[in-house]
Amino acid sequence: MLALALAAPLAGCGTPRTKIDAENGMDARLRHPIALMNQRHTLDVFPSSGHERLDLRSQEQVTAFARRYSEIGSGPISITVPQSGPGAEAGVRAIEPIRRELAKAGARASVMVSHYPVENPALAAPVRLAFEGLKAKVVHKCGDWPEDLASASSTDGWQNRSYWNFGCASQNMIATQVADPRDLAEPRGETPADPSMRMRAIGNVRKGADPATNWSTKNSSIGSVGG
Repeated sequence: MLALALAAPLAGCGTPRTKIDAENGMDARLRHPIALMNQRHTLDVFPSSGHERLDLRSQEQVTAFARRYSEIGSGPISITVPQSGPGAEAGVRAIEPIRRELAKAGARASVMVSHYPVENPALAAPVRLAFEGLKAKVVHKCGDWPEDLASASSTDGWQNRSYWNFGCASQNMIATQVADPRDLAEPRGETPADPSMRMRAIGNVRKGADPATNWSTKNSSIGSVGG
């Protein structure tokens, strides 16, 4: 009986912290959840005037855009060129080079070409590529402050809880920077093990040697700064 009496208070300490935070509304992952949505992915290409092909930077951008489409995109790829202004002629000439780069990078999709009006001719008008695809996004906008944090007229600030907007920026950063939005829904499949690394470790074990990897680092000496 004495052992049970002593163990009862300790049982309360074993509750997972995540469960406590979720029940109290303190878990930012539940308060600001990330969802997978079908949204528009765009790329602005600024072709050089007087050239019949894309420059190296634009080629790399279109190639990365095409690979992105192959991973998460669906439907047609749209190419929108300026209707008027200084960039209209360069935009029309860039259509075929962009088509070739998309096909070379493996984007198997129909391409739709259209025009858009230029409101300010003084500004550079890009050729805009777009497709519909998966994108990770916080379900609501950050910056919501339902309570006055500086007010002392109520006891809401005495509950030792994080404010509502806490963690929203971090969740938004994760959603923006994730390489593949599907990683947030489920893990990727396992890849084969490295046979050379495995055989090296097994060979060392058979020889009675340490199978661990030895890392050597060289620290550069920093001299005194100043006189």
